[in-house]
Amino acid sequence: MDVLINIDVPDLAAAIAFYGDAFGLVATRRLGSAAVELSGWSAPVYLLSRPDGSIGAGQDRRRYDRRWTPVHLDLVVDDLDSALTRAVRAGARQETGIRSEAYGRIVGLADPFGHGFCLIQFTGRGYDEITQ
Repeated sequence: MDVLINIDVPDLAAAIAFYGDAFGLVATRRLGSAAVELSGWSAPVYLLSRPDGSIGAGQDRRRYDRRWTPVHLDLVVDDLDSALTRAVRAGARQETGIRSEAYGRIVGLADPFGHGFCLIQFTGRGYDEITQ
C-alpha cells in the first residue's frame, strides 16, 4: 500500500510556488491543466486545482479559509528554526509558538490556502521518547 498526499488549492500556480519555496518540492509532472505532481518528500504530493465553493467530500463545499481538521501534515525537519523561517518567508502563517515536548520541538502553521501543518524536529529517540 502506498500513501499519496492530495492537497486541494484554489490557485495552482500559487501553490506550486509556495510548496517549492517553503519546502523545496519540485513539480515533476503535470496531470492535465488542474493537477501537478510534486516530489521531494517521502510520499508524492499532488496539488489539485479546485475552486472555492465546489463540492468536496459528500456535499461539503470546499473553502480555503483557515479551519481545524483532524487530519494534517507533520513535517519532520532537521532544523526547526530554519525550516520555520523558510516556510513563513514563503507565505505560511505561524499559529503557535515553538514548544518542547518529550519527543522534540514542534510548531503549528497554516499554508496560504488554509491547510494546517506542523514542523517537528525530533530529539533523542523521537516519538519513542513517549512510549512506556
